[in-house]
Amino acid sequence: MTVLVHTKRELEAQPKAGLRAVVMTMGALHEGHATLIRTARERAGADGTVVVTVFVNPLQFGAGEDLDRYPRTLDADLMLASEAGADVVFAPGVDEVYPGGEPQVRLSGGPMGTGYEGASRPGHFDGMLTVVAKLLHLTGPDVAFFGEKDGQQLALIRRMVADLNFPVEIAGVPTVREADGLALSSRNRFLAAEERERALALSRALFAGRDARAAGAAPSAVKKAAQAVLEAAGSGIALDYLGLIDPSDFTEIDREDFTGEAVLAVAAKVGSTRLIDNVRIRF
Repeated sequence: MTVLVHTKRELEAQPKAGLRAVVMTMGALHEGHATLIRTARERAGADGTVVVTVFVNPLQFGAGEDLDRYPRTLDADLMLASEAGADVVFAPGVDEVYPGGEPQVRLSGGPMGTGYEGASRPGHFDGMLTVVAKLLHLTGPDVAFFGEKDGQQLALIRRMVADLNFPVEIAGVPTVREADGLALSSRNRFLAAEERERALALSRALFAGRDARAAGAAPSAVKKAAQAVLEAAGSGIALDYLGLIDPSDFTEIDREDFTGEAVLAVAAKVGSTRLIDNVRIRF
């Protein structure tokens, strides 16, 4: 049976035998989160502990981003987490996470956090890294699982853990998609039927780039293949960026002789809803 706790003291009172795995969320859980939890359950085993955090972090919302609009569905989240295999759901209030009020000392994403999502959402990654660091301290996991859909977030968390010597393994889990290719996201609920159909151009563009690489295309041709799909989609999609990115430092790949893993990433507004997606490509 999954235990719901709201405070640090309650969390510390939970059993800590075996491997401890954590999945961090902002709630509004869906099948993508369930996949993360099931993966954590498999890794922790029957003797380990899986902790799911549910916290809508105000530091991650910038000017013009509606913190109050973000869906809060704790009862449904608890049910999904339980069915997926969580032992504990930690759902603290803002005062519990930031007992001294808005933190005066925060982590910074540095150069890795300034481009792409960082350029569109200034300060977002500083707030994200600050709360992830706090939640890692509070939950004390051996391994933490994050979705690959938030590619820049995952890259920054991995770099933070390496640079600051956090004693935890960061595990990425592949993006979960609908049958038609749309990446699962809590934001999808804001799409009208017509907008959802248009949103499929994002995943189709990424798949076109991936297919081009499978056929032997160089980096520039991979990006052009994706760009062509977005251009053919016409109006209704306001492109923010399309990037072919080195995940080690989250900079644009501009060499045709690049080797290793790359992230082909896209962000766009469909109607009033901003969506992100990416695929992993190896050169």
